[in-house]
Amino acid sequence: MTLFRYHVLDRDGRRSSGQLQAATRDKAITQLQAYGFLILEIRPAVATVFFAPPFRKTEVSAAEVVRFTQQLATLLDAGQPLESALALLARQSAKRPLRELIGRLQECVKGGGSLSIAIASESSIFSNFYLSLVRAGEAAGMLAQTLVQLSHYLERAQSQRGELVSALIYPAFLVAGVLGSLVLLMTYVVPQFVPIFKDLNVALPLITELILFTGESLVQWGVYLVLLVILGSGWIVRSLRDPSRRLRLDAYLLRRRVLGVFLQGVETARFALTLGTLLERKVTLLSGMTIARQVASNRAFQGGLERAAMQTKEGVSLSDALEQTGVFPELAVQMIRVGEQTGKMSGLLLKLADIYDQETQRTLKRFMAALVPILTLVMTALVAVIMLAIMLPLMSLTSNI
Repeated sequence: MTLFRYHVLDRDGRRSSGQLQAATRDKAITQLQAYGFLILEIRPAVATVFFAPPFRKTEVSAAEVVRFTQQLATLLDAGQPLESALALLARQSAKRPLRELIGRLQECVKGGGSLSIAIASESSIFSNFYLSLVRAGEAAGMLAQTLVQLSHYLERAQSQRGELVSALIYPAFLVAGVLGSLVLLMTYVVPQFVPIFKDLNVALPLITELILFTGESLVQWGVYLVLLVILGSGWIVRSLRDPSRRLRLDAYLLRRRVLGVFLQGVETARFALTLGTLLERKVTLLSGMTIARQVASNRAFQGGLERAAMQTKEGVSLSDALEQTGVFPELAVQMIRVGEQTGKMSGLLLKLADIYDQETQRTLKRFMAALVPILTLVMTALVAVIMLAIMLPLMSLTSNI
């Protein structure tokens, strides 16, 4: 008997994976097909040392997914059949990974599957949110319009990430440059004065002794300090993989007065945009809550959404369930309650997403505007302290001559 690893699609189009034992690969395939699975990939779980056929790697970027979605929506809106539209996009794709991805989607559609089933087989590239919207669009007969809305959502998320990265580039270079200058001063310039001060028998101020001691320590133990920082960072990263520790950290961050409010705004905007978009496409509230919970990055916020989803399933209104979690802003709860009373939940959720998105963007811009001057002042003060520590003994010496 051989152990095989498989990736399949069930009758609902959901992707799953696992292992099974069979005498041969053909018998393993027969077993999976008997359960009604569509086989995507199957291979021996134990590979030889010299050859191990790898799973496909995700090489399609988020920007390429956005462009693919936009182009497919345009073609479908123009009346192009789905299979023909995918074939055209595959021929026009310049990059091989994207061309192969579209080719796989086309083959699945050509074999009689829907676009949602084809997308479900590429879960490493397309998110659950993407898959759910496509399914909703197919069910409503509005696939082209759904893809247009989906492309806007993805483009917006990508733009926000790009703006954040762009805003952090200059402060990162500033910190790296000034820290490099400080290290150079402490490890090269400062040690040059140690023998001079010893030869002159000058009484050193406390600040000078501290700076000289720090410089000598960096020269002698700098390599070990770097290794310690690397090991410590690795330990922290590994510790945060523990769900319970990550949950405690995320809950602690949410309780902070300034940072917690900002994180609440970010997560609320993401939740409201996701759930509002899904409800607008007639996805059920419980399914939308499940997907919106997966979009949240803060584990404490995610846990609050999970509890709210369970209470909603038991008949509690969404606003009351979210209020009881203790992680949602009061304004968000009140707007959702108004949406429940007026029957305009999806529209109010999208409005709520805009409100919190704009607020978090303003907060981030103010923070970034203040960060550069603060870093400049801090680094200037540190350099000034080092120079003062070196100059004080020299000034004392000249005053005694």
